Amino acid sequence: MQEYLITLLVKIGVVAAIASFGVRFDAVKRMLQREERTLAQRIRLALWFIALFFPGVAIRAITRTNYSALDLGLEGSLLAGITGGYICGWVTGMAVAIPAMLNGEIASLPFFSVVGLGGGLLRDSAFDREDIWRFSPFPDVNILRVFQPGREFRSALLHAYFTLGVVAVEFLRQLLGSMTPRPIYALSRWGDPPLRLLGSYVATYFCITLPLKVWNSTRIETKLEDQHRLLMEARLEALASQINPHFLFNTLNSISTLIRINPEKARTMIARLSRILRQRLRSQEHFTPLREELDFIDDYLSIELVRFGDKLRVLKHIDTLASDMLVPSMLLQPLVENSIKHGISGKVDGGTITLRARRAGDRLVIEVEDDGIGISETELSNILNKGIGVTNVKERLKVLYNQDYRMLIDSQPGRGTRIEIELPEIQARLKAVS
Repeated sequence: MQEYLITLLVKIGVVAAIASFGVRFDAVKRMLQREERTLAQRIRLALWFIALFFPGVAIRAITRTNYSALDLGLEGSLLAGITGGYICGWVTGMAVAIPAMLNGEIASLPFFSVVGLGGGLLRDSAFDREDIWRFSPFPDVNILRVFQPGREFRSALLHAYFTLGVVAVEFLRQLLGSMTPRPIYALSRWGDPPLRLLGSYVATYFCITLPLKVWNSTRIETKLEDQHRLLMEARLEALASQINPHFLFNTLNSISTLIRINPEKARTMIARLSRILRQRLRSQEHFTPLREELDFIDDYLSIELVRFGDKLRVLKHIDTLASDMLVPSMLLQPLVENSIKHGISGKVDGGTITLRARRAGDRLVIEVEDDGIGISETELSNILNKGIGVTNVKERLKVLYNQDYRMLIDSQPGRGTRIEIELPEIQARLKAVS
């Protein structure tokens, strides 16, 4: 009896290990995420189940029960039907039964096939397909769900007769296994001590519910990752929509000051603004090469140069190795705009904006510096809580890079402000936000 209990415990451990190993691949996670599948997808899911459960049946059959804990053919067939439907369960049952059939267990193939179809019947009887993944390894929980107030009765009832279905399948296996000559392999059969029979029921139940619990945890984790990605994309879109109207509002203000005093310059600014907007409409990517971002800044500055004339000077020191590195779209424009609006426009003789970019290993260092009026220490400590430009840039960097970036703002009243941003090379990150 002790050896038998050890075999049952090993069997449960084996199925838990198989279930955990089987979902380590992204393709499998995607298959389990789908509730509606094409025929080809059902066949691929069946092949995955066969790869998981066929070897154990083959090893047990070849070694003539020396490795009986590895035989999970019945459990695999039922799991395939529950998670993949009739076709998946039927194909899996047919395939995993082949080694047992060759070993003389002639009832294995029809029995496993029927079990796989029965799993599909359980799946189709679910009012909500998510109920399939909520089966608990504890049968009392499944039964008590029927009596929970406010719970949809059909969903709760599914969990109750799922437990009865597992019991019925194991009962039939024990019944067939007790026949002579034995047409199917079973760890226990009619006539064995009651504890031995009960142990088989418990082991079979856990061998079916544990994989469902493991796979459901993986599904939930994958869904959370997808939801997090969608949330990040939504936040980025919200931040981008915040920048664009902000930029447009300030540019139109600049144009409005010239309409009466210099219509020709106003017309030039409108033409350049149109070019900027066309460029932004063409590209809605979250990232862009630094050289394209600098081209955009050139267009923006061309508008401001019309307004400020000789009072605004621009210097650029760009490392050629940095030009092809990717940066968040519209990263520099809010910073340059702040330098003009809050730094240089307040000086009678204007000032200079210096843009620097260099590559430092696999990092990109960008600087936006002006020699404007600067920021007082009090305002500098609270700068990220005021205005749109700097706050927006900080938020976007946090969304895109988590903590793998650095943004430093240094300013001295009367001498100017310098903003330094250090970013990682992000080609590998594009999949996460695109």
